[in-house]
Amino acid sequence: QVQLVESGGGFVQAGDSLRLSCAASGRTFSSYYMGWFRQAPGKEREFVSDISRYGASTNYANSVKGRFTISRDNAKNTVYLQMNILKPEDTAVYYCAARMNRNSDWYAWGQGTQVTVSS
Repeated sequence: QVQLVESGGGFVQAGDSLRLSCAASGRTFSSYYMGWFRQAPGKEREFVSDISRYGASTNYANSVKGRFTISRDNAKNTVYLQMNILKPEDTAVYYCAARMNRNSDWYAWGQGTQVTVSS
């Protein structure tokens, strides 16, 4: 079982940038597809982005496409989410997650990191 710990959240102004990190421990990190999700107050958790085992393939929600970039460093067992041109509607708790295959369920989750964007 992989353990995930997110960091890098904070309070920023609209238009600012943040980089989230998710450190993994346990089984070989490169075995996992990794993803980022977020949950805003009163809303369901939603998909933000994911990345394949070696980074060749990435996907983004339409709401963040062109502003967010997912990447990973398998040597550091870490996945990142670079968030640019942040908007108040990006305010949420951000979670990273892992799964074994492109079509399998997300089964490992971090504890989340809060991102608050002020207008």
